[in-house]
Parts: sequence; structure tokens; C-alpha cells
Amino acid sequence: MELDLARTSVFLDFDGTISVTDVDVHLLERFAAPEWRAIDAEFVSGEIGSRVCLLDCWDLMPHDEDALRTAARDVALDPDAAGLVAELQAAGAEVMVVSDGFGFRASEVASELGIPALTNTVDWMTGRLEFPHEDRCCACSSCGVCKQAPIKDAKYQGRTTVLVGDGASDYKAALLADVVFAKGTLAEWCARQGVPFTPFSTLADVRAALEPAW
Repeated sequence: MELDLARTSVFLDFDGTISVTDVDVHLLERFAAPEWRAIDAEFVSGEIGSRVCLLDCWDLMPHDEDALRTAARDVALDPDAAGLVAELQAAGAEVMVVSDGFGFRASEVASELGIPALTNTVDWMTGRLEFPHEDRCCACSSCGVCKQAPIKDAKYQGRTTVLVGDGASDYKAALLADVVFAKGTLAEWCARQGVPFTPFSTLADVRAALEPAW
């Protein structure tokens, strides 16, 4: 894949992309009442937006920072995440985590990788889940994090945009990105919608596909 990485912005989903499995699902399975599954099914089917889904699921869990952070770290990270980010940065690319989940683990990992994260936040003093990156001016106005917004900004600056993702929160972003790497639910959706994408299983596949651009 031939890209001028010095003029490319890469947007990495977190849950199921940088993390091997979905951190939020892991937390919900461990701490939440079982009705979270019905709420999640409504989100995947498009009946509710992610903001409502996240709030309703968050309300089912204890807001114990130490317990949640410790449990979140049980979920393994893709072993190629750090290498992919380092190689992209060395080639001049801008790299950002975009995650529409509970946010605290995504922010922690992004900081360790040395890249910014666009995600939701928790006010641990109040136990409140907050959405500093929602976009109520967007046509759907239902996401916790508007993943289209940073892609629009990058394209406005004349940059090529690359999305790497796996789930329903990446659908709308995939419609705008110049290059899409997809697996899981996102790959199935792209195939149904006719959105061009490159399939991947792990971030090693993404590294291999981008290797000609290093």
C-alpha cells in the first residue's frame, strides 16, 4: 500500500483493535448485571446510539476506580501496537486513538504509546461518565465520541486518512476514511455496505500492509 505517511493521519480504534478483546465487555461481564447484553444489542442493531448505550451500561457497574482499572488491565494488548505506532511516527504520520468506550483504559494505553486519545472520560469523584468529544452538530448526534470529526479535520488539512477498527462505533468513520482496515463487525458491515476495506486479524497485518510506505 503506497501512502505518503508524512501526509497521513492514522486513527486507531481501541477496544478489540489495540486491545485483543473488548475491555468494556470484559468489565461488563465481570461487574454488571446481565441486562447490559440487551442494551448492547440495541446499540449494535442501531436502535440506540452509543452515548445512551454507554450511560445505561455504566449505570449497571460499580464506580470503583481501583477495581475497574485493575480489571481493565487484565485484557491483553495486541503485541504489535507499540511497533506499529513507532514505525508510523518515524515515517512522519500522525497517529491517534479514537475510542467510543468508557475511556479510561484507552487513555492510559494511548499515553503509554505516546499518542493522543479521543475518548470519553470518567469523573471518578462523582462516578459520572462524560462525553467531551460528542458532536451534537453531527447528523446523527448520538455517539459518545464522534469519530468522523477528527477524520474531517485531517481531510480539511489535505491529509490522507486511515482508519483501523473492528466494531459498530467505527461504521460512520469508515464512510469518510480514505483507507480502512477492518475486522469483526466492521468488516462485515463494510462488505454489506460496499465500503472498500482491507481485512486484518491483528495489527501485525496492518504493519505488513503499510510496510511499503515506511
